[in-house]
Amino acid sequence: MSCPELHARAGAQGGFTLVELVVVLALAALLMGALGASYSRLGDSVGYRATLRELTAGLHAARNLAQRQGREVHFDIDLRRRCFGLGGRCDNTIPDALKIELHLAAQDLDARGHGRLRFYPDGGATGGSIVLARPNGQGVRLRVDWLLGRISQEAWSG
Repeated sequence: MSCPELHARAGAQGGFTLVELVVVLALAALLMGALGASYSRLGDSVGYRATLRELTAGLHAARNLAQRQGREVHFDIDLRRRCFGLGGRCDNTIPDALKIELHLAAQDLDARGHGRLRFYPDGGATGGSIVLARPNGQGVRLRVDWLLGRISQEAWSG
């Protein structure tokens, strides 16, 4: 290696140019923005699935408890407070992003938005349905059969 070559190498500084740094920072900002939106949608999806699972489990628990204990058991949903649970308790919350509708008999839904499904020892129920929907309008309708108290679900689009 000749002396001028060695001198040129020794004098060269390693690193990035300002343009390279700006490009990398711009790409990082774009990625963070995309991830933020995806993370928000993921959070909404997790909240929807957890609420649906808790609603379904609560309905089944009320039906099983009524049959096992030989007494009427209530499953309550409070639309104003956005919560639900067994026997008037509000143990589970409904995320604000979700839409919920109750389709119950008139005597089981009051003007304040408190609804009640009653399960009986013989397996029957007062019947009705609960619609739980995501912000995009897609969701599920949980149906409670009045004669047999069966709980089923079907896709719902509003």
